[in-house]
Amino acid sequence: MKKYIISLTIFTLFLFQTKAQNNANDKWGTATTGTSTNGNSGGATTGTTASDLLHQAGAAIGGATGGSGALNDLQLQTGMRDALTQCLTNGANAVAIKDGFFKNKAIKIFFPKEASIVESTLRSAGLGSVCDQAIIKFNRAAEDATSKANPIFMNAIKQMSIQDVSGILLGADNSCTEYFKKATTAQLIAQFLPLVNVSLNDVGAIQAWELVMKSYNKIPMVKPVNTNLSQYVTGKAIDGLFFMIAKEELKVRQNIANRTTPMMKDVFAWVDQHKKTGK
Repeated sequence: MKKYIISLTIFTLFLFQTKAQNNANDKWGTATTGTSTNGNSGGATTGTTASDLLHQAGAAIGGATGGSGALNDLQLQTGMRDALTQCLTNGANAVAIKDGFFKNKAIKIFFPKEASIVESTLRSAGLGSVCDQAIIKFNRAAEDATSKANPIFMNAIKQMSIQDVSGILLGADNSCTEYFKKATTAQLIAQFLPLVNVSLNDVGAIQAWELVMKSYNKIPMVKPVNTNLSQYVTGKAIDGLFFMIAKEELKVRQNIANRTTPMMKDVFAWVDQHKKTGK
């Protein structure tokens, strides 16, 4: 009898979801479809949104896992925030250590693109060691700044709304990270930049860059190159961190063992069910 109720619940969810998906009307996949209901006055019209579908999903999750009922807004947000917090923490821990950036080929920070002529000119002039030291310092600054930035990113996570959750839960394997990146990058840069400035000075990156430019400018007939080192390293550090967060999000979505809180397990259990059966 219990299996029959679960199956009926999931089948009903599928019907609602199919209608919603056929009428998707915004970039996050939030759908609205007119649903006729026979109320006391003989027929009101209500909208079925992506948020509604998640509530229906919550009911299916609650039944299938032996829970007491549907997941409410707070529980849905908690599950997603738990996941993103875990991804952020694990991602940051992987880069906020010595060589966390420097020895990770995917996120290692090299010379700014506009300064590539500086690097090639210096290396051709036998000053490759000057370039190498600058690159090491860029990465050390990113590692140091990232180790201090946790409160900034955690505060951004807290701002995620139920509408945000509705749009990304059933998205691509990196949709949560991509949403977070698009919604918070400008704010994060503004708050992260001062940390990078301090770190650039602390690890000697400013001095290393000045040596690079001084060596370059001594070469006859070269064209001056101006690069805002703080902004450049800040952007690269944030990009690198988001790259690592996306890797951690993929682990959560693909491996049950990486779902470490009850809400994460419940929410992503339904995501697994939906992707497997479309129901």
